[in-house]
Amino acid sequence: MANYWGLRRQRSRRNPIASPVKRRRDPPRSLATITKKNIMDSFFPEEYEVPSSSDFMKFEKGENNFRIMSSPVMGWEYWTKEDKPIRSKTEWKVAPADIKLDSKTGKPTAIKHFWAIVVWNYTAKAVQQLEITQKGIMDAILALAKNPKWGNPKGYDLCVTREGDGLKTKYTVMPSPASELSPEMIAEFESKAIDLNAVFEPKE
Repeated sequence: MANYWGLRRQRSRRNPIASPVKRRRDPPRSLATITKKNIMDSFFPEEYEVPSSSDFMKFEKGENNFRIMSSPVMGWEYWTKEDKPIRSKTEWKVAPADIKLDSKTGKPTAIKHFWAIVVWNYTAKAVQQLEITQKGIMDAILALAKNPKWGNPKGYDLCVTREGDGLKTKYTVMPSPASELSPEMIAEFESKAIDLNAVFEPKE
């Protein structure tokens, strides 16, 4: 088709295959940028801990808060070569034949005096059985019981703080002011009815 000047117009041709529009993609978020606080804020409550389902309490690193709810059952114990505890109400005068030997010295391991008590574990929020073999903890609780200002340890909470590892482990005992047991603590103590003398029964 010619225009006024007799020249033929050139029709513009479009590329039948249009180039796709390139969109800018944001770089993936690095895991390194996700801090521990981010995770806790977005997934777990800050003070969340997995509940304990054990019937036994043991001293963990840091503070261990509990309330003694029974008088102690006392005895002596040793561990066998098969790593099984053997307990008795009377002390062995001679090392038993099956007692575990020290891996370094080859001598019999120690026969220890122990207390078995029922406690309310504030971390687990449950009634549990606690075995105490650490002489320092026993001495501290005994001193509190004999002190007229403190008296019976069932009347107040205790905090045992554990520090260090192995032979350098240290324990400190701190009492709290006297307080009443909660209805929840009393109800669970009565419902569990833990028999502490069962510790003397042979273990399979």
